[in-house]
Amino acid sequence: MPDRHRKHFVLDTNVLLHNSAALRLFDDNHVVIPFAVVEELDTFKKNNDDNGRAAREVIRQLDRLRKKGKLNEGIVWNDHGGTVRIAFASDGDAPPNIKLDSPDNRIIAVAWKLQEEGREAVLVTKDINVRIRTDALGVPTEDFEAQKVDADRMYRGYEEVTAPDELIDELYAEKQLELEAIEPYLVRPPEEEGGAPVPFALHANQFAHLRGTGSGSHVGLGRRLADTDHLIPIQNQRKAVHGIVARNVQQTMALDLLLDDDIPLVTLLGSAGTGKTMLALAAGMTRTVQEDRYDKLLVARPIMPMGRDIGYLPGTKDEKLGAWMQPIFDNLEYLLSRRGVGSPHAESRTSEARVENLLSQGKVVLEPLTYIRGRSIPNNFMIVDEAQNLTPHEVKTIVSRVGEGTKIVLTGDVHQIDNPYLDTASNGLAYLIERLKGHPLVGHVTLAKSERSELASLAAERL
Repeated sequence: MPDRHRKHFVLDTNVLLHNSAALRLFDDNHVVIPFAVVEELDTFKKNNDDNGRAAREVIRQLDRLRKKGKLNEGIVWNDHGGTVRIAFASDGDAPPNIKLDSPDNRIIAVAWKLQEEGREAVLVTKDINVRIRTDALGVPTEDFEAQKVDADRMYRGYEEVTAPDELIDELYAEKQLELEAIEPYLVRPPEEEGGAPVPFALHANQFAHLRGTGSGSHVGLGRRLADTDHLIPIQNQRKAVHGIVARNVQQTMALDLLLDDDIPLVTLLGSAGTGKTMLALAAGMTRTVQEDRYDKLLVARPIMPMGRDIGYLPGTKDEKLGAWMQPIFDNLEYLLSRRGVGSPHAESRTSEARVENLLSQGKVVLEPLTYIRGRSIPNNFMIVDEAQNLTPHEVKTIVSRVGEGTKIVLTGDVHQIDNPYLDTASNGLAYLIERLKGHPLVGHVTLAKSERSELASLAAERL
């Protein structure tokens, strides 16, 4: 390809920390790394976290390329002519009225200089403010698009289906329904006025919420069983799951997936109060404490504070972790209150004491995700809460820790992200849901209705 048709992609530090493989994702174009980015990577390399690991991996990649040529001239790394080079920004390269007194400005200056030289330059950054400043200077800028999903059309895990009443009756009478029988009714409304209905297929473990064509009051719920060619009927649990009963059809779907040991990976998406964490904990307590199906219930959360970081809280690691895990403690105490079951002397001690007893026995383990990397976790019921604050790479790292016999549940709300470099389309939870939908080992449900309280529902809807 002639060089004039190639773009020069200038990468910000946060892109390389988000995905250390970003150097090699621009195929036959030129990747430009500002010297300021190399300096920032050096400050991250000693960190014992995912940012530190990403920084070290990028530095190693640049060192390997350095052995093939000169980084300041550009090194061809593939058969398509794609190159990687390091560029500098001096005072004479700065846009008007811009001082090169910050790494961001020096990174912006590299892209601006390339454009001034007549090159087709694009600054790629996950920092919204940098994108605004770069755009104001007339330099094209964009978010890192790899690993992003269409947040407006995210997989829900279920479809609304209008079907004849007799098919719904057959589903429950025969305990299954051939997909072929319901395929003519798997259509969505037209996307445009006057358009034709849009047919669709049910993925493995996807639910069909059936409504009869007769009176409209005839309803049913089925799930495509793994990758088979039939639906199985889903009914409300006849007894409470550790004191919890489903309050709506999405919660019924969620409990069905959570209690199915043949589905080792479940994702639950929903806004505050929809019950995603409570349902996961109730299923985990039932399978672990009551039924002894798993060795222990492991609950983990990312350390992504809305205020001060966990390191600045007073006390020992366990005391700081207790403060960070308080939402999990609250849910466990609720499950082990008078509504709870599983203790032969449920009324003989407080719910707080019963939680402490489970923790001391090692039946329930609460950990920050910092300690998950490098481990193999067999035969656990594992819950990762607030997973929307994880990058796609972090989610991959966590799920790859799962050993034989472990079930892992990831919960979160993609509209409440505290990580400054993630959004509804680029977070690890959304990426996982979209990439693994339809696999027979995976199930997903998006919970829509808040069931925490009438006031919580009002806040979720109006505020």
